[in-house]
Parts: sequence; C-alpha cells; structure tokens
Amino acid sequence: MWMISGQNQSWVSEFILIGFSSDPTTNSILFIVFLLIYLCSVMGNGLIIMLISLDTQLHTPMYFFLCILAMLDMSFVTTTMPQMLVHLLVHAQTISFAGCCLQMYVFGALGMTEGTFFVVMAYDRYVAICYPLRYTVILNWGLCIWMAAGSCVCGFFFSLIHTFFTMSLPYCGPNRVNHYFCEGPSVRSLACMDTHIIEIVDFVLSVFVVVTPISLIVASYIHIAKAILKIKSTQGRCKAFSTCASHLTVVTFFYGPCAYIYMRPNSSYSSEQDKQVSLFYNAFTALLNPMVYSLRNKDIKRAFLKVMGHSRVN
Repeated sequence: MWMISGQNQSWVSEFILIGFSSDPTTNSILFIVFLLIYLCSVMGNGLIIMLISLDTQLHTPMYFFLCILAMLDMSFVTTTMPQMLVHLLVHAQTISFAGCCLQMYVFGALGMTEGTFFVVMAYDRYVAICYPLRYTVILNWGLCIWMAAGSCVCGFFFSLIHTFFTMSLPYCGPNRVNHYFCEGPSVRSLACMDTHIIEIVDFVLSVFVVVTPISLIVASYIHIAKAILKIKSTQGRCKAFSTCASHLTVVTFFYGPCAYIYMRPNSSYSSEQDKQVSLFYNAFTALLNPMVYSLRNKDIKRAFLKVMGHSRVN
C-alpha cells in the first residue's frame, strides 16, 4: 500500500524512483558504470584525506580546507549512489516518505554546505595571494575551524527550510518520481496543489546559497586578479594563477548545474534533463575534484610518493 487515507483524502506514504531505464540489460550496464564512478569517487577523495592527514607538511589551512571538501564529496555522493545502485538491480524501486524526506534533507545539507564552503576556499586563496606574508596570521586555526563550522551550520539550516516546505506539500498521487533520488524539484512536481509559493521560497533560498556565494567568490577573484597583475615576472603570475585554477574549475562544475536546477521556475521543469544535470554535479563532480586538485599539485604528489615509500619526487 502506498496511500494513507484520512478525512476523505489520500496521502502518499512512499515514492517510486523511476531512475534512468526500465530495461534490465541497460540497468546492468549502468550498474557497472555507476559502481565504478562511485568507487573511484570514494577512493580518490579518501586518498586525499589520508595523504593530508599523514603528511605534516600538508597541515596548512589550504589543505585543511581541501580535506574537508573531500569529506563533503564522499558524503555527498554516498547519499544517492548506493541507493541508485540497489535500484538498478532490483525491481522494487520504492522509498518511504520518511526516507525520501531524510535523503532530501541530507543531500541538500551537504550540497549547500559544499557550496558555502567554496567561499571559504576562495577567501583562503585571496589571503594567500594578496597577503602572503600574513597568511598564517590571518588564517589561524581558530578562524579556519569557525569558517568550516559556519559553512556546515548554514548548509544544514537552509536545507531544513527547503525540505520542510517541500515535504509539507500535500502528495495525494501519483507517487512516481522521475528521478534516481528524492531531489526537491522532482518531488515537488508531484504535489496536488499550486507550488508557486514554495517556488518563491526556494528562489529566496537560492539567492542565499547560490547567488551570494558566487558573488563573494567573484569579488575575491577580482582582488586576486588585481594582485596577480601587479606581479612583475611572468613565472610568478603563472604560479599565482595556477593555485586558483583548480578552485575555479571545481566551482564552475558545481555551481553551473545547481543554478540551472534550483533557480528556474517550475514551468520549465524537465525531469529527463534534470536527472542528467543532477548526476553531473552529484557524482561526476565528486569524481573530478580529486583529479583536479591532485594532478597538478606537487605537494599531493610528493605526499603520495612519500607514503608509497619514496623520499623525493622524480
């Protein structure tokens, strides 16, 4: 039974996550692909956490923030991928109303925390390039911990508001969510009432968790660009810019899809397109982040070789 009746009205007690395909062969192929993506994401981010934890030379604000980002990415992808993998193998693709609510809240909390945390990482680059001699004084460990904790508080608070308003809507059928997890806009489209007010609430939240962070990041990089242009040597400019390139790449991968999904009216909702976009910023971003931050990072390479038993980078 998926409907609960009360006072002449039926309410959904569980949702069916349609996923990507109903064909068993296609689902088997998708299972292998997504399993590899998930395992690579977890192992890649786990490796970064391990290297930063073991190498004392990486115990700096920059790598402290990178370690937290890796933990957020691991948690973020784990809120959706394991369940999706199970649903690709079994016929029962249901999730309880409470389970859907919990998944939406945790997914939103981790996503909003990560989005806010990118501002902290931008500030780290701003201080490192604009005030290099005062870097460790300004970004002391107390401030680093407070900024990280503040990002978590903001993310979990705004996600609570988003989840409360979305799941407070009346859902009286149908209960088939055309998505691979309980994402807000996908579930909200099933509500049996006008959702215009909820769309406004989500838009206001998006201003706080998308527009405001992007504006702060842009402001930071304007100051960073001015500081880089003052560097006389070309080599010095390239080195300063390379320290910011990884962060800018990751921010673009994350905020582009998020802005597309959460900052548009429900009238332009496209479930098939949303699944692909969500998959990118949920799964592929977590997979790409370790590559972006480690492939061009000599400190990470040195720490890896040190752990593997080498004393120096060849």
